[in-house]
Formats: sequence, C-alpha cells, structure tokens
Amino acid sequence: MAATRAIAVASNTTTASATCLLFRKPFLSKQSTLCFKNLKPVSSSVSKRLFTCRAIYNPEVQIKEEGQPETLDYRVFFVENSGKKVSPWHDIPLQLGDGVFNYIVEIPKESSAKMEVATDEPFTPIKQDTKKGKLRYYPYNINWNYGLLPQTWEDPKLANTEVEGAFGDNDPVDVVEIGESQRKIGQILKVKPLAALAMIDEGELDWKIVAISLDDPKASLVNDIDDVEKHFPGTLTAIRDWFRDYKIPDGKPANKFGLGNKAANKDYALKVITEANESWAKLVKRSVPGGDLSLV
Repeated sequence: MAATRAIAVASNTTTASATCLLFRKPFLSKQSTLCFKNLKPVSSSVSKRLFTCRAIYNPEVQIKEEGQPETLDYRVFFVENSGKKVSPWHDIPLQLGDGVFNYIVEIPKESSAKMEVATDEPFTPIKQDTKKGKLRYYPYNINWNYGLLPQTWEDPKLANTEVEGAFGDNDPVDVVEIGESQRKIGQILKVKPLAALAMIDEGELDWKIVAISLDDPKASLVNDIDDVEKHFPGTLTAIRDWFRDYKIPDGKPANKFGLGNKAANKDYALKVITEANESWAKLVKRSVPGGDLSLV
C-alpha cells in the first residue's frame, strides 16, 4: 500500500490581508470572505485588466504525500485544514499585493529530480516527470529553487510577437528563486519578481521569472534587475546558461532565448505575469479550449 504523509507547509505569517487577482474559487479560512461583486479595475502600468478584491488569506495549507519519492506513483497533494484537496495551480492566489506573489516550489535547489505540477490530473498534484515510462532527472543539479506561479498559464495558441512569434508552452509560468536556502517540494513562498528570461524550448515560449523569497537575508537589497547584478553577480547569466545547456548531455540542441538573449527587467516580468494570469482566467472560464488540462 502506498505510504501517505501529511506535512505542514511553512509560511511567513499566519493570516494577512491580501489583494488578489481573479480567483476561480476561494482558498481561504472559514472566517474569511471573498468578493466577486463590485470588482474594480486597478490602475497599472502593465495591465488594463488587473482586478482587486479584499480577502483574508489563510496560508496554513498542508501537503499530503502519496506513494514513495522517486517512484511513478509519488504525488504531493495540497489539502485544506478540513482535509479537502485543492489545486496548487488553480486554488492558491497569485498576488498578495505590494508586488508580492505566491510561488510554489517544485524542485529544491541542488537536486535533480524533475518535479512538476501534473496539469492533466485532478487537483494537479506535484509529481516527477516521466519520459517513455521512466522518471526524468536533470543531468546535473539545478542551482536554484524552481517552481511555478499559481493562476498563470502560457497559452499554446497565443503567439508572442515580441519573442519571435513563439507560442506558449501550455504550462504555468516558471520561477527561478535565487535565495540562499534550499526549500522543500510543495513549499509556498512569498516572492518578488526581479527579471524575466524568454526561453524558447523546441519552438515553445517558456518564461523563466527570476525572483527572491521575502524571507531571504538579501531580499531587501534587490528590487530590480540591476540589483541582481550587484548583489548576485553572474546569477542571471548562470541561469540563462543552465537552461540553455541542460538538454545537451541527452543529445538535444541547446535551448534559445528571445529578447536579445538577455534578461528583461522587473516591469517586463510583471507584464509577463499579468498576461499569463489573464490567459489562465480565460482557461478556467473555458473561454479558450483547455484540451487535456485539469481545471479541478
């Protein structure tokens, strides 16, 4: 019988007042309220369709492991305090206000198992990716915490005219978190975006948002791309080169990057996030076809 373990996910605070983007359904405590009425546009330099609502966000979610790590059956589910499963992709809010976003760790730094949210399974648990029935590993450890932004989606039918007309990769937006601590699979962190890399993987646009967790010792020092170069010298180049080259040992060509092969600044990263959130909203409202994606 598969083993089952429940682990509390650490959070910086217990409850907080949150400014949220468009929700599909609440991810809140019983005492909380979520407003769908009287949504008002917020002035923004990156989007005309950013909405705000006031809610009390309860970050005390647990992760429930089913199966044994590094097996085909291994899954990491997210559950509310009541034990009800929720989706880390659809049910956890994206934005917490003041430029802070929720980020979910899929792959801890200095590890090589290719973990990812199972976008085609109910409640979209985290699992290890497979190819031809075998578990996938990177050829060498990834040097940063890697995961996703909830409530985002890179639409595979939407061409980006700024990045060689490439279409989205059909996944949530990826985040490379550059803080010093190794995090855990399923951990939810509060992060601030700093830069964006436009990776093109076999013709698909696969954004990499560079961010830092608010609880990192250097978080207060970095607020934009220039700060990354100052306080984490060489990191942006190292991230680009890692993702460019990691498939080469398997005999595949190097990945490419748009935007002049350089990282874009924070404002551009926020633009990417906003557009991906809008695409996700259309997906869950079924305004665009979702194919085999799970919307539960």
